[in-house]
Amino acid sequence: MSTTLFSIAFGVGTQNRQGNWLEVFYAQPLLNPAAELVAKAAEKLGYQGGNQAIAFTTAQAADLAEALKGVDSAQAALLTRLAESHNPLVATFLAEDGAPSSTPEAYLKLHLLSHRLVKPHGLSLAGIFPLLPNVAWTSQGAVDLGELAERQLEARLKGELLEVFSVDKFPKMTDYVVPAGVRIADSARVRLGAYIGEGTTVMHEGFVNFNAGTEGPGMIEGRVSAGVFVGKGSDLGGGCSTMGTLSGGGNIIISVGEGCLIGANAGIGIPLGDRNTVEAGLYITAGTKVNLLDEGNALVKVVKARELAGQADLLFRRNSLTGAVECKTHKSAIELNEALHAHN
Repeated sequence: MSTTLFSIAFGVGTQNRQGNWLEVFYAQPLLNPAAELVAKAAEKLGYQGGNQAIAFTTAQAADLAEALKGVDSAQAALLTRLAESHNPLVATFLAEDGAPSSTPEAYLKLHLLSHRLVKPHGLSLAGIFPLLPNVAWTSQGAVDLGELAERQLEARLKGELLEVFSVDKFPKMTDYVVPAGVRIADSARVRLGAYIGEGTTVMHEGFVNFNAGTEGPGMIEGRVSAGVFVGKGSDLGGGCSTMGTLSGGGNIIISVGEGCLIGANAGIGIPLGDRNTVEAGLYITAGTKVNLLDEGNALVKVVKARELAGQADLLFRRNSLTGAVECKTHKSAIELNEALHAHN
């Protein structure tokens, strides 16, 4: 068996009364773990290769902690803590970055993103949705929806309140990891699997989906949809939107370059290059007809917005007299035509 793995993590999770995993918390997931650590874990937990999630006992956790003391002190300390657990434990081994095949595998991949070990689009997440059960996220943790009514009654009979915060496949990122150097005003608006770069502020109305995020620093007061990555120094104004692959963007990967500004209530359905500005209230889709103006405000040509995708130093606005969508550039008409033909 090869001791080279893509990732490994030891976690504690929640199961329903049938023993099905609802969620898993990995405090210290590893990317490209050391071969000696993998060998010790495989020996103690019976790992035979491939992508596999293996349930293990507190006694096995203590045994593995002892074996890892001279190999990885941080993981040894974690396993010592896991040996005290009253909840089920799981070790997830990923030999390669393949499509996840179990709930623990899916949760490990979401953790790798939120721990900033892998950037959005850096992992295979094919088929992840059926592996994430839709559960009630409550004041007592994850609860199977089929068991919720009984759990609520049990709580009331004890004089307690089982508060349901949401019913969703994805939990809040901050219940699993809080990356260093960030501000998140409303933690419910950032899902596990988001990548929030250092220096990022997510305001109350900001939202960041899984497999999406920010390089940081930046200000997010709008929506960062699934699959969208925002470059450093970019700001998304209040109520603005980015069209993700789950919301009509098709196979186009929407991204925002460095130093961009998307105004309040604006939106994009194309990738933005560096230092782009989209006027407040203007939504640009790939098929939007745009009057392309040069530095002297002369009309160069009418193009579809997709032809401007990824180009730097553009200002998108709507003409207040005619209502036409315009794009201004710092380039002359000749330079701009050459740039457009280069992207044909």
